[in-house]
Amino acid sequence: MRPGGADEPLVFAIGASEDFGRRVAGHLGLPLAELEERSFEDGEFKIRPLASVRNRRVYVIHSLHGDHTQSANDKLCRLLFFIGALKDAAAAEVTAVVPYLCYSRKDRRTKPRDPVTSRYLAQLFEAIGTDRVITMDVHNLSAFENAYRCQTEHLDAIPLFVSYLAPLIGDLPAAVVSPDAGGAKRAEFLRRELERALGRPVAGAIMEKHRSKGAVTGEIFAGDVAGRTAIIVDDLISTGGTMARTAAACRLRGAERVYVLATHGLFAEGADAVLTRAEIDKIVVTDTVDVAERGTSGFRERLVVLGVAGVFAEAIRRCHYGESAD
Repeated sequence: MRPGGADEPLVFAIGASEDFGRRVAGHLGLPLAELEERSFEDGEFKIRPLASVRNRRVYVIHSLHGDHTQSANDKLCRLLFFIGALKDAAAAEVTAVVPYLCYSRKDRRTKPRDPVTSRYLAQLFEAIGTDRVITMDVHNLSAFENAYRCQTEHLDAIPLFVSYLAPLIGDLPAAVVSPDAGGAKRAEFLRRELERALGRPVAGAIMEKHRSKGAVTGEIFAGDVAGRTAIIVDDLISTGGTMARTAAACRLRGAERVYVLATHGLFAEGADAVLTRAEIDKIVVTDTVDVAERGTSGFRERLVVLGVAGVFAEAIRRCHYGESAD
């Protein structure tokens, strides 16, 4: 990090994101800036910076997943109100650093009169005065980029996954599997990067999936996983059902090992039971979501959590000093 007093980034972290924020600030060689959060008896709250933000470029870290204390909506409201307070306090620029961005999955109409909630979320950030949003592995990158008029920076966990996988796979034959058509681009990116790291071809495969009214259907599987390590990749794991059904399809077609990768380990209610029963050798996620808060006891020995604080710190540094993010 460059020295520079008032020229340095001013980094805040809200509530449950404080530990992650402290790791990000540590990579930058900075302390977290202090803030006050106060809850009232009727459920309302206030949140304000305790450090002066006048004419400073400010970065607010808050991951917007629900947990046992606050819903995603609660966290979103706190983040928006804090950004508003920072702008009122004359911050020169405010960047929302959101490791997990809620409502990213609802990015299009699938039924008549459906809401496009990801676009409404962008409008909320813009209305409160947010100058930039930094996030990681949204569900649909094109929809994310098209929804926001303020600046955005989208970070990718694929390089971390490749660094973890390459020595683990070694000389073994492998195939990267997308659990549905929507994730095909993500799977292809991982496949190409893994090929580059291994210096040899890696196969690809895709599973059919249709969802309607909560029911998932589709049995077509295209690609060869027989005798290979099947690597299933998605942006997130919620109930675990998608990963479990894709893992079962890979095993049925002769996969020797099954690894599951997802940037965001939401592990919603019921996921523990589903993934405990699933024929999966390793489940690899990042710490955009605090998995210590989730139900993972049944598969804890197979769970690997990769840290992404350094990736976010580097993104903040590059944004702050006007360097290219590429």
